[in-house]
Amino acid sequence: MNYRHIYHAGNFADVFKHCVLVVLLESLLRKEKPFCYVDTHAGLGIYDLQQESSQKTLEYLSGVSRVLDYGHKDIPVEITPYLTAIKKLNQAYIVNDDLTGDNIHFYPGSPFIARSLLRSQDRMVLMELHQEDVLTLREVFSRDKQVAVHHYDGYQGLKAFLPPAERRGLVLIDPSFEQKNELDLVLSALESALSRWQTGIYAIWYPIKDFTLVDNFLRAIRKMGFPYLISDLIIGKQTMLKEFIGCGMVIVNPPWQIEAALEKVLQGLWKALSPELIGGVRVTK
Repeated sequence: MNYRHIYHAGNFADVFKHCVLVVLLESLLRKEKPFCYVDTHAGLGIYDLQQESSQKTLEYLSGVSRVLDYGHKDIPVEITPYLTAIKKLNQAYIVNDDLTGDNIHFYPGSPFIARSLLRSQDRMVLMELHQEDVLTLREVFSRDKQVAVHHYDGYQGLKAFLPPAERRGLVLIDPSFEQKNELDLVLSALESALSRWQTGIYAIWYPIKDFTLVDNFLRAIRKMGFPYLISDLIIGKQTMLKEFIGCGMVIVNPPWQIEAALEKVLQGLWKALSPELIGGVRVTK
């Protein structure tokens, strides 16, 4: 397992994924009953964008930096918790109460963003297989009784930790897609998880490089017979085979009336992340 997300932290795919995550978590917060957030590929939790690995690719400059510089009046209010989490990490570098794409130093991973939204009655379960990354993740959430960190294969972890005691919650499945058969692994894990916890919300992130693969993947999810919602963001035009031009999130058992919020959020992100307005968004059942 060689993949390290630090090379890609804060890129356009992260922005998309984390803003959709915030919308989903906010929907769970509308009820007082506790919920459990489960992250199958949790990563480091916090990423230092000034490290050599991140500076080598500078992917965050065309991702989170563009959103920060786009203008708050044009960014949907629904992603305020996302921006708040970023500002919290970068408090020491904020000038005149404003964080810009130039002075951002740290980027929050999905565990940090989710933790910032949890109430006292909520809980989260994090899984990470990389030996070094899981140690860092444990440091980030040391002594936090609401967070359980496991050195575990995320797919196997779904068998071990579902259903949660809370009976309400969200599972984020966000693999690195290092393996050629990753989509098949996701489908198998999702089918198994749904057999254990039919009422949970499942959010599965996927890259858009090969449209045929994506269509086949979504077709397989439809055949499982559960309600689903597809959300895609494309910010470029494919000039070579399997070029990474976008990403998507398919949500199984989507919260009620979430389409309008997602459409608004993704339209705002597309304008910020694709200055030439190439590509577009899709939110559909």
